[in-house]
Amino acid sequence: MAILITGGAGYIGSHTCVELLNAGYEIVVLDNLINSKPEAIKKITEITGSSFKFYNYDLLDENRLDEVFLENDIEAVIHFAGLKAVGESVYLPLQYYHNNITGTLLLCKTMKKYNVKKLVFSSSATVYGVPEKFPISEESPLSALNPYGRTKLMIEDILHDLYESDNTWTISILRYFNPIGAHESGQIGEDPNGVPNNLMPYISQVAMGKLKKLNVFGNNYPTKDGTGVRDYIHVVDLAIGHLRALEKITYTTGVEVFNLGTGNGYSVLEMISAFEKASGREISYRIVDSRPGDVAICYADPVKAERGLGWVAKKGIDEMCKDAWHWQCENPNGYKQNQEEESPHLIPSEDFLIK
Repeated sequence: MAILITGGAGYIGSHTCVELLNAGYEIVVLDNLINSKPEAIKKITEITGSSFKFYNYDLLDENRLDEVFLENDIEAVIHFAGLKAVGESVYLPLQYYHNNITGTLLLCKTMKKYNVKKLVFSSSATVYGVPEKFPISEESPLSALNPYGRTKLMIEDILHDLYESDNTWTISILRYFNPIGAHESGQIGEDPNGVPNNLMPYISQVAMGKLKKLNVFGNNYPTKDGTGVRDYIHVVDLAIGHLRALEKITYTTGVEVFNLGTGNGYSVLEMISAFEKASGREISYRIVDSRPGDVAICYADPVKAERGLGWVAKKGIDEMCKDAWHWQCENPNGYKQNQEEESPHLIPSEDFLIK
């Protein structure tokens, strides 16, 4: 029996693959490599010493998806696949709605066809919109502010309706906050296409000298230093949260929602300071106008995940920054340089199968 991981070559997906393989699970990975790199698949194998099947397929291709279920004895699915840039979603709403929602519908349809009714879904704290109070619990009001967040919220509704129609399903919805950091080996990490959208890879590239200056969006928020506050969580802690959710859905039924966060908020300036300490480099930055739709403060109440999943984030901000910097130093150009050097060896059949 195997666990299908959609989007498993991505930032969070690749780290989750490592945790599942280290825990003894058999996995099958599906990824269209739009937001990820094939090198990540090779690195997962190197870190764990474990082989697995990899399908370079798109969730929107129903025939290919059917093939994956026909060829493998799938027990459960962890669903990461989807377009994920908040800003981009504002300019490409139809693409986001079609890709994220249709892909999930086809996945659930295929799962039902093969009687696979255990699912862990990758949601987001963006479903909370502008929070009314802090920390943010799973019972907080929901109201996404952009197409990306609305796709997550719509999919959550779809999954609740799916369970109402057939209560033999078990679904765990994980709303995570701000993943940063990298695997301690420095072999896998966050490798964005083009100019980073997220704070940590942008800071890393400024420290490396690839980018000149960090833009800090706004310094007049009602926070300790005027800059926005977020709940940053180490990507490995986040990956372990998926492992705990997977363990739980194997023996329960129903739909449950869990926040995955630390319960602590750090400002942008605090993050810059922590990264300067970790890297020994000065981070050049400038204050610019705040962005429409950005909230001042956002951090989780993680108590439900501790009680329901037995999960607690363990890695602090210093370790997050240290591991992010290690990844950046080991991979100054991301996976790209390694692909160029090692691409002839990317498909050894004894390691994994690319289709």
